Amino acid sequence: MVHVYNCHPFKSQQIVQVEQEPGLVCCGGGALFVVATGGCKVEVYNLEKEGCPLFCRFATMGTVKSIQHSKIGDYLVTIEEKNNATYLRAYTNWRYQAEEKGRVGVRLLGHLLGGASVWGGVQMEIIEIPMSERPIAVSCCPVTGDLLVGCEKTVVLFTLSRQNQQNLQNQSQQSVQNSLPNSQQSCNPSQGPTSVSHPNLSILDFERSVILHLPKMSLKQVALCGGYVAVNAELEVLVLKLEAASDPAAAEEPLETSKSAEPPQDQDDFLLIPRHQELLESKAKDCDILVTMEKTGLEDQAQYQFSYILFRRFSPEFFQGCRVEEMQIHSLQLYPLFTSNSLEDPTCVFCFFSLPTAGYLYSLKGGVELLSAYQYPEKVLQAVMSDHLLHVITKNALQCFTVRCSAVAARMEDPYIDTTMKACPPSTLEVCALRIQLFIGLRSVCVYNQRVILLSAADTETQQEPERRSRKWTISSPKETSTVGHGWNLYVVDTVHPFTLYQEMVEYSCRYVQTTPQSHSLRHLLSEAHLLLRACLLQTPEQKQSGQGDPAVSSKPGSNGAVDKNSATQANRQELEEALRQNSAQLGDCFSRASQKDCHLALPYYKMSGLTVAEVISRNRPPPEGPSSYGLGFLFYLKLHLLEETEQHLTQEEADEIIYIFSQSEPFLLVSVCASPCMINCSATRTLQILQRLEDTAGVSVPLTIIMAAMALRLGKQQDYTELMERHAEMQLVYGFIEEPRLLLHGGGGGGGGGGGGQHSQVHPTSLARQLANTQPGLLVAAMVALHENCKVQLEQADFVFKELGCENTLLVDFWEAMLMASSQDAVIQELLFRVASVYIDRLTNSINGSGAPKYKSLKGADDLITSCSHYGALYPWLTVLNPTHSTTSEHQEALHKLQSLLCGPSLSVGSIVPLLERLSGETLWGFSLHLLCATRRGQYESSIEQLLDRCPQAIIAYANHQLQDKYMTLWWQKLLPELCKRTRAAADNGILLGALKETLVVVAMETSPAEFLELIPDDGTASYFLPHLLTCSQRHLMA
Repeated sequence: MVHVYNCHPFKSQQIVQVEQEPGLVCCGGGALFVVATGGCKVEVYNLEKEGCPLFCRFATMGTVKSIQHSKIGDYLVTIEEKNNATYLRAYTNWRYQAEEKGRVGVRLLGHLLGGASVWGGVQMEIIEIPMSERPIAVSCCPVTGDLLVGCEKTVVLFTLSRQNQQNLQNQSQQSVQNSLPNSQQSCNPSQGPTSVSHPNLSILDFERSVILHLPKMSLKQVALCGGYVAVNAELEVLVLKLEAASDPAAAEEPLETSKSAEPPQDQDDFLLIPRHQELLESKAKDCDILVTMEKTGLEDQAQYQFSYILFRRFSPEFFQGCRVEEMQIHSLQLYPLFTSNSLEDPTCVFCFFSLPTAGYLYSLKGGVELLSAYQYPEKVLQAVMSDHLLHVITKNALQCFTVRCSAVAARMEDPYIDTTMKACPPSTLEVCALRIQLFIGLRSVCVYNQRVILLSAADTETQQEPERRSRKWTISSPKETSTVGHGWNLYVVDTVHPFTLYQEMVEYSCRYVQTTPQSHSLRHLLSEAHLLLRACLLQTPEQKQSGQGDPAVSSKPGSNGAVDKNSATQANRQELEEALRQNSAQLGDCFSRASQKDCHLALPYYKMSGLTVAEVISRNRPPPEGPSSYGLGFLFYLKLHLLEETEQHLTQEEADEIIYIFSQSEPFLLVSVCASPCMINCSATRTLQILQRLEDTAGVSVPLTIIMAAMALRLGKQQDYTELMERHAEMQLVYGFIEEPRLLLHGGGGGGGGGGGGQHSQVHPTSLARQLANTQPGLLVAAMVALHENCKVQLEQADFVFKELGCENTLLVDFWEAMLMASSQDAVIQELLFRVASVYIDRLTNSINGSGAPKYKSLKGADDLITSCSHYGALYPWLTVLNPTHSTTSEHQEALHKLQSLLCGPSLSVGSIVPLLERLSGETLWGFSLHLLCATRRGQYESSIEQLLDRCPQAIIAYANHQLQDKYMTLWWQKLLPELCKRTRAAADNGILLGALKETLVVVAMETSPAEFLELIPDDGTASYFLPHLLTCSQRHLMA
């Protein structure tokens, strides 16, 4: 569907004073190129000056049949005919013909001229480009300046190359010996006279790079842009993507395509009608158009590979109402869109082509997509695109349609579009047609910046003759002067600045606001205006500087020109952004009353508008005489805004109004609304009354009870608070906090599962959380653990909450211990183990120094943790010998047992806390026990045995019975027995050592053979002491 709006895209028009009837026109580089009928001279007019005065003229070498200008390199390329032969030529340095005295050099492709052109004389050059086939169409790449030439079955790509003049001088010094001629003065008025030499002057040339063969297509037009190649036959369009080949072998292999069945030779009498096809991206290679690539034969030439991007074939039903000669595609164009963030590589590339009755616009970069299908009111002869408008001409009219380029580019530039943060009208939004400008006998159209150039010729022939010749007009071919006589004109039509068109659309929309504020047309018109603003904001600095603000404001002397120029400069970025905010507010108003399908768009548009919540509410209040209902989009905006964690607090009046709105529209959301940090100033008395009415009608629920308790707490009704909190068991209250985390926490996305996002924004405890910390710390800890395990809060955020509550040495440690019981994430567990171990060591250190924290009873004692948490292990039996019983405080004893339990458990990485244990002295038995535990956990059994025999030999047997098992059993006789023998020999009266020796010999006798035991008996004359144990070993061995 095409919407029609009576807006004025055209500002003014002027007639170019051309002496002879134009046959071909093109524009670029601030110039208008006119080829007179007969086609052997090019006249250049200055488009950037009022009246478009003649700039220069020069003769061509043949009759020009096609002419194109390249922005990159500032050259012209022509297809010319002479003596029934067709030539392809490029004209460089054409600006130096301003006084028609400049010299002209003619050379072949790749043969750079010597003499004056190299040694300092600036002159226009005509480059002859030889072709093996007759060229039919040409296209210049607006990104690289490369040249694409289309023949009937072949496409040839020429890459643009530049040679610095200094390099050419060095190359030609050996061959050029004649004296240097004086350089000519430049005829370009803007550049002034040239110097004697031009060391920085680049001389253009072309290199044949790629030859593509398309044997099944009869090419009519070609287009080139940034590696994309588009060709069309009468009913087919094919777009390819050329890329440098990473694998040269891959570049040589043609892509396989499905082969259509060739018609049998004996069925030539049948008419085969093609079926309609549209194949995008990877499916495009399934078309029946085989493309092969031919090498250029140059060894140093880059290798290319190509891929199919788009294929479209039209069947005859798309040409209803058209004559046979009109049934062909025209106006093929590849259009790049540059933005301020992408000045060299285009942000987007679009492909446009047209039928007589319809036009099609595709986006190619970042995925192929059909953006718009234009339905023309009458047969179109030619169409051309610009950044924000599509200009089409019929026989007697110029019409503009909007395009969706800015919608695609905005999404490429800003990843936040199409989120809850930002929005933009869809790239597939229905297009609209603007006001029609009438002319007589339009032939061709081209666009430069915001100027549209039209060629018209009013024939006095019969009506059938123009119809027959309309096919020639679409390709802008020269026509012979009619003998009957006719008038012709060359118009330059100035289009208004997009910002001016935006303002007119806003004024146009006011009539819808007054009559049908919820109409689809109002929303569509405001969306069109939004895209115009986007197009302005996306403009590159070069586009702004080159007059895209309003190019027609140029040279009318007097007040009108000054006013126009001032109005153009008003559209600066600051004004555009303010206009965008106003437009976003209007779109937000539209979507706030939209249906369920589109109502969610009210949120991002209102955010982009910068309106406060109070301003949005005032814009959405129901009229006094109308129904007291609120739009779905407005309610969606309020819900999402209240779910977000912002520092903006609403006033009491605003908060109370929001509670009233939801009590009337969606009462089941009142708990979430009241829990929002924005609503902290709401009237607790009034809110509690509304919540009590909700409980009476909807029944009791845990979150509702908790929010009612929070309101009672705000009112200072401690008894009511206690009664409400005692309604439910502690576990039910925990589930209530999981359902609505903002009852405990504000900030950090606590209400929306922000814990999984990886962004550690701060959270703050609510007044209810502070109350729980004082009266029900166990409930608070359990709730925080549940919130973490359900990805509602992150570990760092929970730490901050307990620190803000002043519980970093108490409840925070209880929270870590509870997390160890609940968490199953290895990374979290290791972090928590290190943290609690550090706390235990700090507590032990502080107890030694006498600077311990105030007494606090932990929620879980050491025995509780050992029985309920797998990361805390049961204390080793030998630790009971080393632990003091009544020599320390209960807090010290608890910290010691928890740390020892951690070291006895399976999870703590001992190496991580060894540096921390260095703060604890090993002089005390409990300190020694910790160091001994670490050494044992690290497998240092031999040194541990020595230390234990030195410090506490009475624990050695208990240590050995527990630790020296399985693969370490051999240490009984390899380490422990020799150590005990050595020490008892030195202290024979030590009963503890003698008892340990006896116990050791009992174990050794049970675990070794008689021969092995005999080897262990020392040879110091004490063998008699070992004989009873040897006898026991022998008896055991015999019985076995």
